[in-house]
Amino acid sequence: MSYTALYRKFRPLRFDEIVGQEHITKTLKNQIMAGRVGHAYLFNGGRGTGKTSAAKVLARAVNCLNPQDGEPCNECEICKAALAGSLTDIVEMDAASNNSVEDIRSIREEVNFLPTLAKYRVYIIDEVHMLSTGAFNALLKTLEEPPEHVKFILATTEPQKLPATILSRCQRFDFKKISDENIMKRLEYVAKESNIQITKEALHLIAILSEGAMRDALSILERCLQDGESNINEDKIKDLVGIPKLTYIHAIVKAFLEYNVEEAIKAVDDVLKEGKDLNNLLWEIIKYVKDILVFKATGNLDIYSTEEKEEIKKLAEKVDKERLLYIITDLSKLENDMKWSSQKSILFQVEIIKLCSEDIMQIPVESVKKSSSNTGKTVNNPQSNAVSINQSTKTNVDSQDIKQKEKQNLAQAISDYGEAKGWRNVLDTLRQNGKIMLYSNLLKAKAIELNDMVIGISFPEGINAFGKSILEKPENINELSKTISMEYGKDMKVRIIENADSLPKKETSVNPIETMASDLDIPINIIE
Repeated sequence: MSYTALYRKFRPLRFDEIVGQEHITKTLKNQIMAGRVGHAYLFNGGRGTGKTSAAKVLARAVNCLNPQDGEPCNECEICKAALAGSLTDIVEMDAASNNSVEDIRSIREEVNFLPTLAKYRVYIIDEVHMLSTGAFNALLKTLEEPPEHVKFILATTEPQKLPATILSRCQRFDFKKISDENIMKRLEYVAKESNIQITKEALHLIAILSEGAMRDALSILERCLQDGESNINEDKIKDLVGIPKLTYIHAIVKAFLEYNVEEAIKAVDDVLKEGKDLNNLLWEIIKYVKDILVFKATGNLDIYSTEEKEEIKKLAEKVDKERLLYIITDLSKLENDMKWSSQKSILFQVEIIKLCSEDIMQIPVESVKKSSSNTGKTVNNPQSNAVSINQSTKTNVDSQDIKQKEKQNLAQAISDYGEAKGWRNVLDTLRQNGKIMLYSNLLKAKAIELNDMVIGISFPEGINAFGKSILEKPENINELSKTISMEYGKDMKVRIIENADSLPKKETSVNPIETMASDLDIPINIIE
């Protein structure tokens, strides 16, 4: 008997078995029960989220002889033929390899014929974004006015590549990434049905590695069984995919925070000697530093054991949030640079040395710029040098006074506005959505309602250059604007307030009767 891959063996046969897409399956079932099935559907979403499975179930459900609450019975002759792949009225086509005009023209010719057994002829076109321009044009008229006995189900991971004329003719359903919890539940079911012994930690690790794709999760699980052993734990998965053990990652990050370059290089060498992948190592380091930052910001970490949390707590006490943010940003940039380099190990080692160099990490960016601009300028006169130092000291003092005055002016100016409603909710939403860098840089910010359409974000205590660069990123501004708009229930814009002068004057409502009384010098009592 031929072997069947797990993702095929456990492919959902009913809408209720499709994990994490209840918002879609409920609508489709209601349409089938009400007899209002559309002529064209577009299923959009990431890989492994259930698009093709939902299309297959829908194709059977509309043709089933004994549908039950919108579900196919999978027992009638139509369902059995469809499951066996022998029903010619359900046509599956991969647009990645059948993307020419001729392929679509053959469909145009076929749709004029009545189904052989089923009620509807259903065309499932996967990866539809791969069709050529000519093929899209050939499909357009058929998609707009197909015969009553024809249904189209298009599936894609990149809907932005489809022409607007195609999108407007389909009912679009967006499949979202499957949550780790749902993936773990499904894996637990698969493991039980397949007599696989797997730990909770291993299930959680597979869910994280799959990044919301159920098919990827099942593929990882299947790879763990290739050695013939049915007992799976976290270490086995890490060895399989080349992820270093947490003890190594902890040692590397600890060396960063203690500026211990020898320990960092030694820990990295130990990992690489075990044959671990450099990209996986970098990914694990970034994730671990991020978890330290989350712990420092929220005090919560669910995925670690008690002992591991204690170790993270010790590291969190040694470092401030700004340094953690800097490390994450720098390593993320390194990850991008390594993609295009043939000397990945050299880039990696240089970055390790840099992050462990106390002199480099503790010099502010402005100071580095100033020192680099003065390179080559030497002063031989000690007296002149003393004058320069005094002038520099005076400049620094004056600069601090100016900054302090600016802070006071800004604090005084925003006091008239008061904090915008729901600002705490906005911060909580950002944290819950995993926008930790954005959340951390907004903790000391004040939000004020400049008008009905604009929220001002101010920093009475000031903000450093790094934090400002994070907030000014277009994707972060868009995320903040979207979150605030959801809180307010209408479209809102975001404006960064840097000083008191950039704040518009607060408009105060004036009673015209009081104004008239003041101008005429007449005592008037106004009774509410």
